Amino acid sequence: MMDMTTHDMATLFAQLGLDNSPSDIQAFIANHKLTPELSLSEASFWTEAQANFLKENWRQDADWSAVIDELNVQLRH
Repeated sequence: MMDMTTHDMATLFAQLGLDNSPSDIQAFIANHKLTPELSLSEASFWTEAQANFLKENWRQDADWSAVIDELNVQLRH
């Protein structure tokens, strides 16, 4: 069965077990920044499970990869 879930920033935050209201997402992005040399999944603010989810879904170019890319970009600005 095909997953018809919309994979947007709110569903990604929910999948990661984080608060996912627009203001919670904005606050998270404002309070967590990545340096250029650090990959998204290596950031110290993720739990091991969150880091694994991000790494595996991005590496597999899964349905989540576009929104993971978007989060990656936002955490670098």
